[in-house]
Amino acid sequence: MLSALRHLLEYLRPYRFEVSLLLVGLLIDLAFNVLFSLSFQYVIDEAIAKHDQALLYTILVALLVAVVVAAGVAVMRDYLYARLGTAVMNDLRLRMFEHLQRLSHDFYTRMQVGDILARFSTDLGAVQNAVILAIPETILGILGVTTIATLLFIFSWQLALLTLIGLPLATLGPQVLGPRAERDSYLVRHEEAQIASTVQENLGAHAVVRAFQLAPEQTSRFRYKLRSLYRIGVRFNLTTYLVERTPNLTFLLLQIAVFGFGAVKTFHGELSLGSLVAFNILLGYLSTYVTALTRVMPPLLMAAGGIKRIQELLRARPQVQEKPGAVALAPLREAITFEAVSFSYTGEHRNLDRVSLKIPRGTTVAIVGASGSGKSTVLGLLARFYDPDRGVVAFDGADIRGASFDSLRGQLGIVFQDSFLFNTTVRENIRMGRLAATDEEVEAAARAAEIHDLIASLPEGYNTVVGERGSRLSGGQRQRVAIARAILRDPQILLLDEATSALDPTTEAAINATLERLGRDRTVIGVTHRLASTRHADLILVFDKGRLVEQGNQRELLAVDGLYRRLWNKQQGLVVSEDGTRAEVEPERLRAIPILSTLSDTMLAAVARSFLSERVSEGRSVIVEGDTTVEKFYIVARGKVAVLKRQDDGSDQQIAALQEGDHFGEVALLRDAPRNATIRTLTPCILLTLQRRQFLELIQSDPRLSHEFDSVVRSRVHPVTMA
Repeated sequence: MLSALRHLLEYLRPYRFEVSLLLVGLLIDLAFNVLFSLSFQYVIDEAIAKHDQALLYTILVALLVAVVVAAGVAVMRDYLYARLGTAVMNDLRLRMFEHLQRLSHDFYTRMQVGDILARFSTDLGAVQNAVILAIPETILGILGVTTIATLLFIFSWQLALLTLIGLPLATLGPQVLGPRAERDSYLVRHEEAQIASTVQENLGAHAVVRAFQLAPEQTSRFRYKLRSLYRIGVRFNLTTYLVERTPNLTFLLLQIAVFGFGAVKTFHGELSLGSLVAFNILLGYLSTYVTALTRVMPPLLMAAGGIKRIQELLRARPQVQEKPGAVALAPLREAITFEAVSFSYTGEHRNLDRVSLKIPRGTTVAIVGASGSGKSTVLGLLARFYDPDRGVVAFDGADIRGASFDSLRGQLGIVFQDSFLFNTTVRENIRMGRLAATDEEVEAAARAAEIHDLIASLPEGYNTVVGERGSRLSGGQRQRVAIARAILRDPQILLLDEATSALDPTTEAAINATLERLGRDRTVIGVTHRLASTRHADLILVFDKGRLVEQGNQRELLAVDGLYRRLWNKQQGLVVSEDGTRAEVEPERLRAIPILSTLSDTMLAAVARSFLSERVSEGRSVIVEGDTTVEKFYIVARGKVAVLKRQDDGSDQQIAALQEGDHFGEVALLRDAPRNATIRTLTPCILLTLQRRQFLELIQSDPRLSHEFDSVVRSRVHPVTMA
């Protein structure tokens, strides 16, 4: 709890003047309470006992003036509470948001978005309660207990004072101000939701923000939203404090009225001595201050956990940082090189292992390989989302770790597999590629990406809002907007990370043609698992388990019996319709699957006809570990799926990824057995499925085949495999 108080005081440090005024207000409040109690002794012992009417009315008038002054000070103190609470929260929000812009790609792979958002909502809310309630109550409570405990020794007990309060009068303030506070509460929550949505969008777009150097622009937009929240937040907090303050003020005025009436009665000899009355009032205040100290403990305890989580975020350090004295990287003239580069995301195994390669300027390069082979890691190192553990990534021999981020990423145009679009207009989404671009330049980039006509046909043209993550556009339209955004930079180097993997064949072919045209006179480096799209590449880099195992053009690689040729053969014989709704498998392609390799040509043709197409959206579980109800064999005709194993803590860990041409679930064809892994789609997929019942009907005509298939199944160690 003391640690929480130290952090809270640190957050208040930039507002020393406001805090000083707040302390003065608290001291005035304490002084009024003490003087109010002591006034009873003077009224009774000096004015009443000595029948000094002038002194009596002077004290009463002075008390009334003091109440007005104290009430004014209390309102100003409430305003300071509202201002400090809202300002400190906005400072923390801005610090956290700016810090997120600096953190490296690895941070976002470790952290869950919901966890980060909770630090901006629940955790900050707990801190705000502590700033507004705990610190003032603690200071006032300590001062009050110390002062009044000392004063009590001056008095002796004689009589007790009982004051009855008019409760109906105390409810007037809440009745008048309560509805307004309730409305403002809704507006504050709404603005906080907008803040959370902005943060979530930025987290989802972290790669785009870095690639296109959008951090200053994103922070500027965030500041604008914070100003709106600040205005509403100050009004809400002030109204809330007045709702709480007005009953206390009413009680105080009633006490004065009762006291004044009693003092007059005492003057006429109808009431007891005032020193005891003063003592009892001080005792009441002492009880109030003790209660205040106990009341701050729950919010302080709640804030302690929130502060810890916030500090954890602020202490996180980017893995990739711009070095002091970083120099501007000259435009690429000759080649990009990897010199014995090794890299690991986790430190447990190498995702790239001593990779050396050379990409001449102006070359179109395709990077291929199985999922997890290190393809996308190459692009991540080129864009310096990560730094290699060993080796050097260089532009014209210059290590990019010594270059400024702006000079490196300013040469890059990146199109990601997930074409993230911001919830703004088409024009502004394209302009994210270069914030200073004119409208004419934006439209020229759209024409180059062959989407200008489509944009012009929209109801509001370039001013059409695309929706959250571009939800109002189709996948192909989002991808073309992303291409226009990249081209607007006029990049020397175009990086394509599975840019067409989630599109139907017709759209994919059209976008590939656009990319091929836009890639002329540029260095184009594309990651793909669809080998048919590599036929025009000048250089194909083939990766396997983090190592560069082959390189050359398509003709050269198909001429040798290597990994590229095996991957090529695996993807042959799978035919996807132009609209991407269905797929077929050629009979001869099935012979590459061990469990089907002994079938006759006639039987293979019958099995091929028995396969059905299933379209599965991204993020769906096709098979769940332990399930025994799914009796299907699957071939991935398009898309990518993850193989997940359940861990001891109940979470799922990805152990492999399957892509086009891979298969899984063959054991289900011949026996009832619980599935030993979960299969979940990573992209929209088209799966070819074969029902167990249909398969068994086909082989019943040949018992020998059934026996051979059973032997094959028993010999396989993993029911979920890759072809």
